[in-house]
Amino acid sequence: MVKVECGYKGRGKWNSVKYTPDQIKKMEESIRIRRAKEPIELVKVVKKLKLELSSEDSVLELPRPVKQRMADEILRRLHSLDAKTNVSVVREAVESWRREKLDEAKQLNIGKQGMNSTILKEQTRFLVKALESDWAALSEEIGLWIPAEIIHQEHDDKPEGVKDDEEEDILPGRPVPPECNAELHTDYAGAAVRWGLTHPKESAAECCQACLDQAKRAQPGQIKCNTWVYCPYETGCHSPDIYEHKNQECWLKYAEQPKLNFKGKYPDSYRNSHPTAPLIVPWVSGVVRM
Repeated sequence: MVKVECGYKGRGKWNSVKYTPDQIKKMEESIRIRRAKEPIELVKVVKKLKLELSSEDSVLELPRPVKQRMADEILRRLHSLDAKTNVSVVREAVESWRREKLDEAKQLNIGKQGMNSTILKEQTRFLVKALESDWAALSEEIGLWIPAEIIHQEHDDKPEGVKDDEEEDILPGRPVPPECNAELHTDYAGAAVRWGLTHPKESAAECCQACLDQAKRAQPGQIKCNTWVYCPYETGCHSPDIYEHKNQECWLKYAEQPKLNFKGKYPDSYRNSHPTAPLIVPWVSGVVRM
């Protein structure tokens, strides 16, 4: 047995603890393992980072009055710009001030002090580094922030020779035959021959054909379709009634003298009383002659 003095005192006297050689060996092994597991390289990196950060902090340790004076000078430079100046011009103005101030600080650092300089000799070394390599950090310190410039560029992907109004007036589906007399952005009135809410068609051409077919098959004394109204928009079509009119609705109507409900644009007076109405009439209609 090996007697080891632990060095603690209990009840007025020193106590000792006896360890076996095996226990001592295990303690020594434990100490060796702990030392082997120490992240020595990581500790070195952390120490290096702390040193670099402390160095950067010292660069930015400019007196508060100096930082305030710099901010004031930049503001005066920016106030001299036109109110409609874009971000690029603002950035260039600030960069111009930075270059001028850096040149001034460098001249002072080598002993060439100007009469109108606002920089003290003992501040030049820190100021040169701050303006030269730590400008981003210094900008944040003095509260300077310039938004990123956003360039809006309109991309025109229309086929060559296609105008805006022509592109909008293209109806989905097969072409409408001439005898259908299709009129874009038009809503004709008339008595319903076929209720459009339950009469969808794939295209305006098919809606017109349904009108022609109904007129041909109508029995004597039965009203014949002579007006068709179709909704070509995926989002549906506006109407002043209580119903929600969906895409592909096909209304078959009859009127002895067909009259327009709306054509082109909805009147301002109508839109004032119907706030949900769009600017342009969404329906496409036609009057057929039998």
